[in-house]
Amino acid sequence: MRGGERTAGESRSAAALDGRSETPTERADRNWSEILQEVRITQTSTQILGGFLLAVAFQPRFTELDDYQRPLYLVLVGFAGLATALGLALVALHRSHFGKRQKARVVRVGNSLLIVNLAVVAVLASGVTGLVFDFAYNRTAGLIALAAGLIVTAGLWTLVVLAGGALSPRPRAPRRS
Repeated sequence: MRGGERTAGESRSAAALDGRSETPTERADRNWSEILQEVRITQTSTQILGGFLLAVAFQPRFTELDDYQRPLYLVLVGFAGLATALGLALVALHRSHFGKRQKARVVRVGNSLLIVNLAVVAVLASGVTGLVFDFAYNRTAGLIALAAGLIVTAGLWTLVVLAGGALSPRPRAPRRS
C-alpha cells in the first residue's frame, strides 16, 4: 500500500487526535520511520563510545587500570555491545515482520526496544565519563562524573517528558455562536 491508498476499514479518524490526516497504516509507517531515525542517532553514539572503549585496550597505559577501573571498563564494553545488539534487534524485528501487515505491532515493540536502548546508551555515556575522570584525575572525580552524568540524563528526560506534556494538544471546547 502506498501514499493515500486505504484498505477497507481505514479512515482518517486519527486527525482528530493530532491534526494529521492519515490512516492507521500511514501513521504506523511514519512512526516506524521516526523510530529508525532515532536508532541511527543512538547507533552513532554507541559506535563512537564503543570504538573509544575498544581502542583503550590497545593503548600502552591500559595496564595501569586498577582493580576498580578494569571491571568498570569491561562492564562498559558490555553495555556498548548490548546497545549495538538492541539497535540490531530493531532491524531484525522489522525484517521478521516485513510484508505481514503488522507494522503497528512492530512500532509498539520497536518503541519499547528503543527506550531500553536509550537507557543503555545513557548509562554507557555516563560510565565512560566516569571512567575517564577516574583514570585522568582520581576515584572521587570519577564517581562524581558518573553520578552527574546519570543525574543530568534523568533530569533531562524528566524535563523532556514534562515539556512534551505541555506541548500536547489540548481538547478545545466548542465555540459558541
